[in-house]
Amino acid sequence: MKIATYNVNGVNGRLRVLLRWLGEAQPDIVCLQELKAPQEKFPIEEINKAGYNAIWHGQKQWNGVAILTKEGHTVEEVGRMLPGDVEDVQSRYLEAMVEGILICCLYLPNGNPAPGPKFDYKLKWFQRLTDRAKVLLDFKTPVILLGDFNVMPTELDVYKPERWVNDALFRPETRAAFHNLVAQGWTDAIRHLYPTETIYTFWDYFRNAYDRNAGLRIDHFLLSPQLVKKLKHAEVDRHVRGWEKTSDHAPVWIEIG
Repeated sequence: MKIATYNVNGVNGRLRVLLRWLGEAQPDIVCLQELKAPQEKFPIEEINKAGYNAIWHGQKQWNGVAILTKEGHTVEEVGRMLPGDVEDVQSRYLEAMVEGILICCLYLPNGNPAPGPKFDYKLKWFQRLTDRAKVLLDFKTPVILLGDFNVMPTELDVYKPERWVNDALFRPETRAAFHNLVAQGWTDAIRHLYPTETIYTFWDYFRNAYDRNAGLRIDHFLLSPQLVKKLKHAEVDRHVRGWEKTSDHAPVWIEIG
């Protein structure tokens, strides 16, 4: 089974890119982030025509998440808000059961400028995710936490790390939060298969970042223990970042056997 995550950076504005990649890559499950579309504007008809079903939690501004499943795969929505704060209405989290695996699609806050209220929100959201992740591990159900975590866990995950020391995505508090989450018993799929390789999933639009490969690894898969032995492969479809009018992220996928 091929499972992917892709921060599409505007599902309607990048729809042609998304459909082209779906036709090329043929993933079984796709988690999308940063839809930038209200619930009623999600392009479900075009997604269906491409051979995929979808559940989504839209939002007009910078947020919005969706889970796409290739026709033939059963999907059951479990929840669409991260527990822990009833006043938080940002659409950043979606859970669904797909073929016996709990898929948790997430879009963690950026947090800049740091320090400040946005950074405080990022850390609180991270703690809520950590609390939820612990509950999910206790259920003993196969689980994948995947999406745009907006964190570079180590210096290997960022081009010229000295330039990012004050950024919310690389601050010690953010990296510690990620490591505390993983320490519960999760496995970082990319690092499990490629422990020492430079792998990026995001390239800024400015300063020819893609051409220079001045990237970041901020899109991640965390696997529960039941799935680690089934992990066969992981890849970044880096070439998609080079397409015209594409997202600043590239699709990332793993294969579970």
